[in-house]
Amino acid sequence: MQSYTMSATRLDSHGTRMSCKAAELLADTDPAGRTDAFNPAELLLASVAACMMKGIERVTPMLSFSLRGVTIHVTGERQDAPPRMTRIDYEILVDTDETERRLELLHQNVRKYGTISNTIARAVPLNGTLGRLTTAAG
Repeated sequence: MQSYTMSATRLDSHGTRMSCKAAELLADTDPAGRTDAFNPAELLLASVAACMMKGIERVTPMLSFSLRGVTIHVTGERQDAPPRMTRIDYEILVDTDETERRLELLHQNVRKYGTISNTIARAVPLNGTLGRLTTAAG
C-alpha cells in the first residue's frame, strides 16, 4: 500500500496554504470566495483532471501512443442541501494522429487505472469522453 501526506495551514479568513513534498498552493477558503485560488470543489475537479493526465502519461509509452498534447475539461454540479457534488463530467481532448480505436483504448486505460477517478466514480456519477483535439485552420 502507498500512503500520501499533505498539510493545510490557515493563513487568514481568506485562504489556506496547502503543502506536500516541496510544493505549495493557495486554497480559496473564504466564504465569500476569491478568484486567485481554487476552492475545495475546484480542487476536487483538479484532482480528477490531474489523475487522468497522469494516467495518460503513464499509459502512452506502454501503448506506443503518439500525441502532441492533451487538454482536459472537468465540470461538476453541486447541490446545496445537503451540500455535495451530484455529478462530475469530463472531456479529454488529445492532439494526435492515432486511430479512433487507439483513442478508445487510451480512454479505457485512463478510466480503468485512475486512483482518484476510480475513487470519485464510486461516490458520484463520473462521465465523460476522450476525443481528438481539432484545431481551426488558419
